Amino acid sequence: MKFSRKIESCSLSPIRKFLPAELAARAAGRTVHHLNIGQPDIETPQAFFDAVRDFGDRVLAYAPSPGVEVYLDAVRDYYATLDASLERGDILATYGGSEALQLLFSCILDEGDEVLAAEPYYPNYHTFIRTAGATIRPIPTHAENGYRYASREQIEPLINERTRAILVTNPGNPTGVVLSREEQRLLLDIAKEHDLFLISDEVYRELVYGGETPGTMLSFPDGAEHVAVVDSVSKRFSATGARVGALISRNQELIHHALKICQGRLCAATLDQVGAAALYRAMTPEYAAAIRQEYQRRRDAVVEGLRKIPGVRFSVPEGAFYLMATLPVDDAEKLQYFLLEEFEDRGETVMYAPGEGFYATPGLGRSEIRIAYVTNPAELRRAVELLGLGIRAYQAKCARAEKHAS
Repeated sequence: MKFSRKIESCSLSPIRKFLPAELAARAAGRTVHHLNIGQPDIETPQAFFDAVRDFGDRVLAYAPSPGVEVYLDAVRDYYATLDASLERGDILATYGGSEALQLLFSCILDEGDEVLAAEPYYPNYHTFIRTAGATIRPIPTHAENGYRYASREQIEPLINERTRAILVTNPGNPTGVVLSREEQRLLLDIAKEHDLFLISDEVYRELVYGGETPGTMLSFPDGAEHVAVVDSVSKRFSATGARVGALISRNQELIHHALKICQGRLCAATLDQVGAAALYRAMTPEYAAAIRQEYQRRRDAVVEGLRKIPGVRFSVPEGAFYLMATLPVDDAEKLQYFLLEEFEDRGETVMYAPGEGFYATPGLGRSEIRIAYVTNPAELRRAVELLGLGIRAYQAKCARAEKHAS
């Protein structure tokens, strides 16, 4: 059978592809600690469940394709607190931030087009862009300078006649970079000057640790035609299973084209939108401060543990809940299989996301990993301890094999 070249150019997610090995480890009686997936263990606000429980309609009907009014209005009111004035028609309800990205790329990309994105980047960007027929042109970054990328010198030489958009994640996944207001302004200026879309994935907005005020690209009044924002309730509200997000833009031609796909897939789930509306209403300054403080505690626990492992290098993240680290091993994917198939300490082992899948440039990221610090600090300290013990055991195994070969 013949398959699409576009899908064959995609890889399995480095975050999720080790499930069979994990299941085998669990079947063998080992406990697997998770550093691989951004699944928070913080309780989802009760407001979500109350709203679903109080849903009074006797028929669970299709929602309107753009979204139910209570959800659209809640999103609009939330953005008003961020100095972004929106109309209901600027917002489309989506199946999480993932569908918002798919809608965007389907609307703006043709075969051979390119999207600029700082690498390392969220691996699913590659999948969504490739299945739209385009490719990522990476903006190289380095841990040594905190993965910064928002400068003309780094971006403008990469723009060509095939460039259609600049894609940013703010705060960043997987690096934890937080763009300053000046950097956001510069990115918008570049997008305007080159007639590009500026796609801003802002699903971790409130999780910033340097005292910054959470903001949005939508707060720039002159960005109406160029800015498209991706949002989701998954992360800030610890509601990943709700699968409710939003595509937001004042560019009405973009919204018009995206609505064609929204109508084709009929609607996002009615009940989940009702629950998500209640979550946006629950975004108080007190709630935002509480989750920010908790994730900072978790970040600090991971940083403390990694500093104890010889040879590990990393940059302390400024936001979100991920960290990229370079390990003293030849191949982080080989190490992951070793940890799941051969290693244990007191019946426990650990998972992470190998870094190579976060890069477009061949050969980069092979010794790197992404850590998601989404569980409680005690759990994270044990997981990082297991990582250090596993690295030492893997290095010893490699040394024995090398000695035997010689």
